[in-house]
Formats: sequence, structure tokens, C-alpha cells
Amino acid sequence: MNALAIILALALPAAAHEHHNELTEEQMNAPVDSILWIHMALQAFVWGILFPTGMVLGLTRSRWHVPLQSAGFVLTFGGYILGHSHKGRQFPASVHGTYATILFIPILTQIVLGIYLKLHIHERSLRPYAVKLHGIVGKAYPALGWVQMLFGAVTFRGYCRGGHINQCLAHYIMGSGFIAYGVIMAILLIVGENWVRRVGRSPEWWDSWVIMLWGIVNTFTEHHGGSWSVKDMQHTVMGVLWWAGGALGVFLSRNNNRSVVPALVIVLTGWAMSEHAQALMISTKVHSTFGRTLMLAGVTRIIEICFIPSKISNPASEMEGDSHSEHTLGEDESNGGDYTGGFFAKGSGPAKAGKAFRHFPPFLLVAAGLLFMSATDEELEFVHDNGMDHVTYLMIMFSLAFVLYTLILSFIHLYATSGRNAPDSTAGKNIESIEMLPNGRSWYAPVPVGEVETPATAVHVIGDDED
Repeated sequence: MNALAIILALALPAAAHEHHNELTEEQMNAPVDSILWIHMALQAFVWGILFPTGMVLGLTRSRWHVPLQSAGFVLTFGGYILGHSHKGRQFPASVHGTYATILFIPILTQIVLGIYLKLHIHERSLRPYAVKLHGIVGKAYPALGWVQMLFGAVTFRGYCRGGHINQCLAHYIMGSGFIAYGVIMAILLIVGENWVRRVGRSPEWWDSWVIMLWGIVNTFTEHHGGSWSVKDMQHTVMGVLWWAGGALGVFLSRNNNRSVVPALVIVLTGWAMSEHAQALMISTKVHSTFGRTLMLAGVTRIIEICFIPSKISNPASEMEGDSHSEHTLGEDESNGGDYTGGFFAKGSGPAKAGKAFRHFPPFLLVAAGLLFMSATDEELEFVHDNGMDHVTYLMIMFSLAFVLYTLILSFIHLYATSGRNAPDSTAGKNIESIEMLPNGRSWYAPVPVGEVETPATAVHVIGDDED
């Protein structure tokens, strides 16, 4: 607690540092000093890597969770002080500075809750609620950090002011949404099979609800009165497309069935975005590439749902003419045959091809999200004024997508191999032994009609074409 008091004593006076609205041209165009560069690098590391890593270790009950988060808190306060101590270039009052102060609320909440939980008091009364609140706030850290890093980037470049605010909101919110979609899809494909099995809902059921609700909001928020422009009509009708397609997806995805409707909505959205007319040629090229990337994400998702095999039939049964056998080969049965359990399950041939292919949709969604976030008028005007062509710019964005997706998979892998999920832990299973659906099916297997086998009942599965 004494350390916390010292940190607050140092940080709170720094909060009094003012960012004035009235700045001279010289102040706003002054060189960036080393202190500001350190501030940006430090906060990007803490909120982009350190805190998410600590969150993952908290989910797996790793002993490294507390030390890592504690280091993150200390570095955050240090970065906050640096952000208010730099010289050189100055910035007008912005949402980045305001949001930095707001972030003290979850930070201090986590510190207080962490200390309280370490005391192990009120075990049967208050502690269960504190545990839940600690988990909720901790899981929000990656989203909080993402938002603040975006605010920092737009503040640094002086974007999203005046008449540009609506376009920034549209690009950054939807782009972040596509990235979040890709992250959730990757989590479900790699380590989420148990959760999908427990809730009894296919991933497309959840996708369809989000698409439908988002479409309803877009339908009534894209036109702000006055005459209808072409973009107003396009965006409003796109909202209609989303809620109409989402409603169909919810209906088709009931009873844990798979559905291609969410992917089809993504394909149509990508096509519409690729046809947007833009003032600059580079903007037209970037939007077109974004749309095609989104279309490809939808197409690969459809292929993954409809055609990627999730199990290998028993060769002996096939030789006997039983082409409808529901038997699934495991490692202990196949003597080197294919095994298609989880994302990283062992196998060869179709199994490995399926595992590799399933990375396509989430990666392409992440790439599409970054492309859309990088396609605002101000960003592309800056790129155009500096003589960069669209090919170079797009390759930079795809490079960032590779880096971001690598980071995402690293966090997921850390979750599957640390703490209680470590291979040598008796409290959990590693990534290659994640429990699957009854009868050896993973959640992306075709959903059979009738009862499924459970350890208690061992009821034979009856498919559509079985007697």
C-alpha cells in the first residue's frame, strides 16, 4: 500500500498538466522529443502486450499473473507521467488525455480488488462477488487498451476533428468490430470447443444475433436528416441487409445447426464496400482491396463450414460398405491415421489441411479490419501527399495484420499451455487434448438429428440417412 501511495502522489500532480486548445503553429509542428517517444512505446507495450498477457495468465490461474499485472500498473503510472512531461510538440485537448484519466478507474479498481482477494477474507459473503468483478474488469483490459491506443494515434496525427469525426467513428468502430470478430473466431476454433458444447449454440447463432442487432442500429443512424446522399442510401440499405440476414441466420442456426448466412452477409458487405466511389484514386484502391479481403473472409468461412472435414470415417467400415458410419478415429485407434480433434490436434492429410485452412477466415477478418481503419480520408490524404502508392500502403497494412494475428495466436497458445492448462498440470488439459463433443465430434462437425452419445447414456447417434 505504501508503494501505491507513492505512485499516486507522483501521478496525480502530473494530471494537472494542461493541453491547451490555443496552440501556435510552431508548437503543434515542433519535433517530437525522446520523452514522448518513450511514452508511446512504453504504453503500447504495457496495454498491447503486458496487460493482455497478464489477463491470460489470470484466466489460467498462473502464479505469474500478479507479478506481471503489478509490473504493468507501475509502468502505466510511469508512462502517464512521461505523457505529461514531454517537451517539443504540443497537442490540443483531446479524448486521449481525457480517457487516460478515466482509465485510472479500472486500474485502481483492479489494484484494490487484487489486494482484497489476497487477504482471503469474507470468503462466503463478499469475496465471490469481488472475484467476479475482478474477472470482468480484467477481461476488459485488452479492449480498453485498444481504444486508448487508437485515441493516441489520432491525437498524434491530429485526425478526427471537426467534420471528420463521423467518418473516423464509422471506420474505427467497424474496423475494430471485424478484428474482434476474427479474434473471437480464432478463440472458438482453437480452444473454445468446450464452451460451444456447454452452451449448446453454434457459433453462427451468436454471429447472426450480433449482425441483426448491429443492422438495426445502422438502419436508423446512417441518415441525419436533409436530402439523401448516395452513401446515406448505401449505408442504410446495408443496415437493412444486416438485420434481415441476421434474422435468417438466427432461424437457421437454432438447435445448434451450422449456417452460412453470416458468412454470406460478410461477402455482400465486402462487395458493397469494394464498389464505394472515392475522391482519390488511392482511396478507391484501398477500399476495393478492403472489400475483396472481406469477401474472401466470407467465402473461406463458407468453405470451412460446408466442406472442411472434421472427422475421418473408419476405413474398415467403408470397406464393408457402411459409408454412413459415425465412428471417428482417435490416436489410440488409427495406428497413425488422421485425427481431427482440435485446431492443433495431431494428424496428417485432410486433418492437417483442415487445420491450416481454418486460419483463413479469422486472419482475413483481422486484415480487413485493419484495412478499413486505415482508409479514412485524412490518413489516405497524408499517404497521397507523401508520394506513397496504394501497393506500398496496402503491403504495410497486411504486414501489420500478420503481426497482430501472430500476437493473437500467441495469447491463445499461452492460455492453452500455462497455469492449470499446462501439459504437466493435473487440473487441466493441454491444447492437444481439449475435450470434444460426444462421440468424438468437434463443435464444427455436422450436427446430427436425434440424441447424441453422452458418457452417462451412450446412446447411438442417429443421422439423417441412418436406419
